[in-house]
Amino acid sequence: MRLVYKSLVVFAAPVLLLACSSKNKNNDQSQSQVAARPLDTTALLAYNPKNADKKIDAVMQELHRTRGFNGNVLVAKKGKIVYEKAIGWADYLHRDSLKIGSQFELASVTKTMTSTAILLLMERGKLKLDDDVKKFFPDFPYDGVTIRLLLTHRSGMMNYVYFIDDIYRKNHLNQRKGLTNAEAMKMIADYKPTRFNEPNKRFLYNNSNFMVLGSIIEKVSGMSYAQFMQENVFKPASMAHTHVYSKAVYDKIPVDVVGHDRGQWRYSVVQNFLDGPVGDKGIYSTVGDLFLFDRALRAGLLLKPATLDSAYVPRNPMVHGHFNYGYGWRTFTAPGEEVIYHTGWWHGFRHIYLRDMKHDITIVLLTNLANGSLLKLDDLFKAAGMPIVRKSAYNGNGDTSDD
Repeated sequence: MRLVYKSLVVFAAPVLLLACSSKNKNNDQSQSQVAARPLDTTALLAYNPKNADKKIDAVMQELHRTRGFNGNVLVAKKGKIVYEKAIGWADYLHRDSLKIGSQFELASVTKTMTSTAILLLMERGKLKLDDDVKKFFPDFPYDGVTIRLLLTHRSGMMNYVYFIDDIYRKNHLNQRKGLTNAEAMKMIADYKPTRFNEPNKRFLYNNSNFMVLGSIIEKVSGMSYAQFMQENVFKPASMAHTHVYSKAVYDKIPVDVVGHDRGQWRYSVVQNFLDGPVGDKGIYSTVGDLFLFDRALRAGLLLKPATLDSAYVPRNPMVHGHFNYGYGWRTFTAPGEEVIYHTGWWHGFRHIYLRDMKHDITIVLLTNLANGSLLKLDDLFKAAGMPIVRKSAYNGNGDTSDD
């Protein structure tokens, strides 16, 4: 997702699953439906730079030198980190360097965790994927939009980012105060913006789908999105450095990494009202915590295996014969190959998070200088031993749009 503003400034093997019982199936407290031993984060995150994979290091150094890569990178194989590094500036204006524990706005990588939360609520019997949005928000202006269609970007909705931005600009509203999900939903109900097409007609990636899903999480759980994610996703996955930060709650987002847009350091992005809604974005995390999220999913700490499998099933027509979208995850499939991934692009942050399911390889690249360096990753994929995940590297027709 992207919106450029006129105002810019300065593990280890899988753990043994244990059956979980609950005295009260209707308990709304934060308890996993599947209990398991917690991750050994000390072992998982252990890394000695002296043992860095030399091939991967050479690729990353070249990417930094020739393409201006600026960000944090982690590569793990079979649950062991083989390469990890912070490269460049966190905030160029103040000459603050990135640290490996720096927290980045995840942009659309957030969608992978929102989908996890929705599927968790489904497992707990709190919702069904074929529930209509109107079940939760009776004044929602569109008929036939289900949770399943939101998860797969087949709702036909307009993109709330542009719709609401237009309203704010035309009415000279305060752009410094963050908009809440409830306020965004009310604006959609009041203004009834024209949708792009009928529900389930075609795949159309846009942020409205997951902002609505974030709103449904709040309505069903009775918690804020931030609280529900903290108690039900981040904590069970041992993601101690992951949080939801919304401008509707925080006057200043409490992280040190600044997004820089247009590939130039002088365009550092000021967060505004659109940094309020969450679900489509709004999660801040580190490369290490995203690795832990991968291990927690593989270990069954968050969702049942059958539920995860359903999330990875391609739900749309194939693009270039290999690319698709499931429930909150992009997919790359080829004979004998399966990579589950997501990209992100928002306010000067651009990322790619990849999980090679066959070879058990995890790659996390988080950047805060949107300069196209993540479009030049073929050599990294080769060095890591996984397929090239780049749509234009394959023949075929289809929509190649991204965040």
